Amino acid sequence: MKNTLLPDTQNTKDLRNIVINQVGIKDIKHPINFINRDNESFPSIGNFTMTVRLPENVKGTHMSRFIEILNANECTFSIESFMDLVQSVAEKLDSNTARIVVDFPFFRNKSAPSSGVKSLLDYQATLIGDIKDGEANLSVKVVVPVTSLCPCSKSISKYGAHNQRSHITIEAKASKGSVVHLENLIDLAEQKASSELYAILKRDDEKVVTERAYENPAFVEDIVRDIAVELNEDKKVNYYSLESENFESIHNHSAYALITNQK
Repeated sequence: MKNTLLPDTQNTKDLRNIVINQVGIKDIKHPINFINRDNESFPSIGNFTMTVRLPENVKGTHMSRFIEILNANECTFSIESFMDLVQSVAEKLDSNTARIVVDFPFFRNKSAPSSGVKSLLDYQATLIGDIKDGEANLSVKVVVPVTSLCPCSKSISKYGAHNQRSHITIEAKASKGSVVHLENLIDLAEQKASSELYAILKRDDEKVVTERAYENPAFVEDIVRDIAVELNEDKKVNYYSLESENFESIHNHSAYALITNQK
């Protein structure tokens, strides 16, 4: 039975007259079901940060309400429906400004290039949903592990060329009325790398990916520029931030490049 005699301290007035831009909970892990581009449901674990804007005259927000939202129903969402979750935060916390950031491992079933053996490869995905003064915005972000092979090393060496594992990170916002799917960004990144990665490779597969990388050398600059060309022409994308980090195999540092564009 609800005890109405207990004081609601959070709702008392604050006299300092300072707005808090974001207040809420950070780094709470919760099971999710992510609906992919093909309308298939995949279970994962989401790491949530959930916040609202706090007016200058209110002492505190109701932290428990964020947790209640996650636990009210099975936490299932797609790219298309994620903003419904953000809207529920705005409504339950009685705010016209709300934000949810969720990070989660996103898995794809991939077939090795020669043997066809199937295995799951993980990608780190992030959805960033904002409602500001009633206007909704969604950013989709994914980190794609790939292989890059150095063009300079190939051109100057008698035998082979040095290569490294690389991370391509793409964050994109869709144009009005459009949707940007994680799979589309992953496909684009893997196509522009020297070679994509697989969890399982047989000997004939290893030969294929090794030779594929050798035939497609790319500097870190090449990778981001090649992807940027495609994103610039994609009418579904209104904004993007594109990074590539090559974890160098012959240096104790990374090579790095960044391109951003607001269309």
